[in-house]
Amino acid sequence: MTNTKKQVINAVTIMGLLGSAFFIIYGIKMQIFTSQTALEQFMKSAGVFAPSLFVTFQAVQVVIPILPGGIGCLAGVIIFGPVKGFIYNYIGICIGSVMAFLLAKNYGSGFVRSVFNEKTYQKYESWLQKGSNFDKWFALAILSPVAPDDYLCYLAGLTEMRVKKFTLIILACKPIGIAAYSFGINLIYTSLLSLFH
Repeated sequence: MTNTKKQVINAVTIMGLLGSAFFIIYGIKMQIFTSQTALEQFMKSAGVFAPSLFVTFQAVQVVIPILPGGIGCLAGVIIFGPVKGFIYNYIGICIGSVMAFLLAKNYGSGFVRSVFNEKTYQKYESWLQKGSNFDKWFALAILSPVAPDDYLCYLAGLTEMRVKKFTLIILACKPIGIAAYSFGINLIYTSLLSLFH
């Protein structure tokens, strides 16, 4: 990789992290990361920019895990409806997944350890020893709605997997997990609401 390319990647990464930090600080202040209602109100107040903001929100929460992914998926379905909500969830989560992979690929295990606690790293470190089998295990895990997807995207960046293969696995396997979260949690949510009405 040329020095110019590295400098561009570093500059984009720094700008992305600063932008994410600003968004997170704002989000915490406005409680959009801790309150489903606040997130919904924030998105509705954004008007035509709501889809773009939501996609950004989903991408950021993959790169810097703040809240469980299921909450964001549920919010997407509630705010935008099942079809559009699923699409916006899918786009945002896929973008965030690729960003996490590229960050790990460029900055290594020290960076991954700074994002997640050491216990999580130790728990999945053995996956790095799977060699070519890692790709298969990774794809199976991404299919599952209960796997720690965000962390596994970072972990994949520490392997020999190329960005093209990673992106194909994410694009092909993510819809199942996102659909399970989006529609499964929405079903539970609407069922619980009906109990109180």
